[in-house]
Amino acid sequence: MLKFFGSSNIKLFVKDALDNMADKLKGKKVLDIPAGSGFTSKILLDHGADVLAYDLFPEFFKVDEIECKRANLSERLPIADNSLDMIVCQEGIEHLPDQLFALKEFNRVLKENGTLLLTTPNISHLRSKVSYLLSESDFYKRMPPNELDALWHTDEGREFYGHIFLINIQKIRVLSAVAGFKLTKLHKVKLSVGSLFLSFLYPFIIVANIYAYLRNVRKNDEIDYKKKKNTYKEIVKLNLHPSIQFGKHIFIELKKSSKRELSVYKDEDSII
Repeated sequence: MLKFFGSSNIKLFVKDALDNMADKLKGKKVLDIPAGSGFTSKILLDHGADVLAYDLFPEFFKVDEIECKRANLSERLPIADNSLDMIVCQEGIEHLPDQLFALKEFNRVLKENGTLLLTTPNISHLRSKVSYLLSESDFYKRMPPNELDALWHTDEGREFYGHIFLINIQKIRVLSAVAGFKLTKLHKVKLSVGSLFLSFLYPFIIVANIYAYLRNVRKNDEIDYKKKKNTYKEIVKLNLHPSIQFGKHIFIELKKSSKRELSVYKDEDSII
C-alpha cells in the first residue's frame, strides 16, 4: 500500500487507481470536484466516463472537451439526487469548514453503492503526530493554523481557505459513516520518509490501541455487541495500517451505504 520511490504527487496515484478500474468507468456518470485544471477529468474522459466537472474557480480548468461549472462544496450541489456512479474528490476536504455537509451532499447525489474516491494530506502519520506534539502544527515546516496565511484565494465573494481544516483518518471515518458511507479500501500512496524514521514509536501505538479496544469493547452494553466489536476493530485497523502511519496522503475508497447499516444499537434500542 506504500510506494517507496518516485513522485509523491497524489494526482498520479489517483490516475493509477482510475487506470486499474478503467473497464468499470465506461459509460458511468462521474463527478470530479474540485476539478482544478482538469487533470483527473481528462483521465476519466479517456476511460469513457460521462464526466461532470465542478470547481469554485472553473476559470482554471483547461480541458476543452468538458465544461467545468462553478460549485461551492459548502453549499448544495446543483446535481440531482441518486444520479452519479462515482465522485472523485482529491485534496478538497481539508479546505472545508463543514466537512460533514460536503460528505452528506456526496451521499445525496450518488446512486446506491456508488463510489467516493477521497484524498487529503495525511495528518495521521507519525511525523505529523510528532510535529503537532512539538508545535501544534500538523507539518513541521509550517506555523500552526493562523489568520495570516489561512485564506489562499478570494475573488468575487469566493473564499478558499488553506490547510486549516486538515482532517485525520478517524474523523474522516466517523463523518463518512454519519453521512452514509462505508470505508472499503485504502489505496497506494507515497511513503513519508520522516515517518519511517519514527517507526520506533509504532510498537507503542499498537499497545495503546489494543488496550483501548479491550477496555471499550466491554462498555456500553446498550450497543449491539457484534456491531460494537466490528466498529472498534475497524478503528484499530485504521490506526495501525502502514499507509496511515507512514503514508504522505490519505487515499480512500468509500461506498454509499443504506441508512439502516449505520445503526450500532440493538434492534429494541434503535433510534434510527
